[in-house]
Amino acid sequence: MRLLLVEDDRMIGDSLRQALKLEGHAVDWVYDAAAAQASLASERFDLVLLDLGLPEQAGGAARPAAGLAVLQALRGRGDATPVIVLTARDALPDRVAGLDAGADDYLVKPFELDELLARMRSVMRRFGGRASPVLEHAGVRLDPATREVTQDGATVLLSAREFAVLEALMQRPGAVLSRAQLEDRLYGWGEAVESNAVSVYVHQLRKKLGAEFIQSMRGVGYFLVRKP
Repeated sequence: MRLLLVEDDRMIGDSLRQALKLEGHAVDWVYDAAAAQASLASERFDLVLLDLGLPEQAGGAARPAAGLAVLQALRGRGDATPVIVLTARDALPDRVAGLDAGADDYLVKPFELDELLARMRSVMRRFGGRASPVLEHAGVRLDPATREVTQDGATVLLSAREFAVLEALMQRPGAVLSRAQLEDRLYGWGEAVESNAVSVYVHQLRKKLGAEFIQSMRGVGYFLVRKP
């Protein structure tokens, strides 16, 4: 997934970004409300991790209302992007205010990474309207919860980025995803994008899953053949 992390604490933000990257996510990280507003207005994200206590502008003092204003503005323009609030403010009125403003979940700091990952999966299941997170296509089964992939019952070992490419394609069978769309699932802002990275990961997936599993549309992108 492509995530927007809005967190002004550099130590927390850096730790989260590194941990989420290891899970195969592309993470874009901003530190203040103004940058969050600009990012959400110009880019598409699968999920937002939003701290409530943010400075309005870079270098300013953190204010609890700043993060809430980001969330309210997002929902005010009809954007349904899933949002998980991450905050140290654990009083009931604060939790109620965040949920009433449109948050999909609320996680109080400090928290364990495993709990955050579980809540992310839960939110995305609800957002996608699926009772189960498991994706299946042409004998291949991908479970985002366990990060396990099998083909005809046999385990297939994938790297984090191979998993991310396969998950993106299996979420939209029949849809052609461009190289840029797949790169969005692999890299966050500031990360060097190798010119042939997507081609390399697709090649590796074909070696593991079969040459015909992922199809190419020359000059456009990659897709999985939709089952009849």
